[in-house]
Amino acid sequence: MSRPLSWLTLLSSTSTLVCCALPALLVSLGAGGVLVSILGELPQLIWLSEHKVSTFGLAGVLLASSAILQWRARSAPCPLDPALAQACAITRRNSKAVFVVSLSLYVCGATFAFVLPALQGE
Repeated sequence: MSRPLSWLTLLSSTSTLVCCALPALLVSLGAGGVLVSILGELPQLIWLSEHKVSTFGLAGVLLASSAILQWRARSAPCPLDPALAQACAITRRNSKAVFVVSLSLYVCGATFAFVLPALQGE
């Protein structure tokens, strides 16, 4: 259960990054034309930007759920078979790495979506 949730969390966190951080980055680099081209090809990004509170809310719930599952599974026993025990350890490490990447993407997206506009007084 933890592994699929970790990947779903990564996907939702990436959507928060794409909805809010990518447009801000492109405009700040003077690549507004590139942004317009991307939005012309992927108009769904506009929907994500318009519903950023819901997008971040869903991603936050998934991150919290993933964190709870990671915490609960931290001391769960691995199988006694050495090959299965190694696979168990690798899976836990990979799941933790996916969670950390997801959390980093979420924080980056939230910074561009909510913190920086608040600092500019918008």
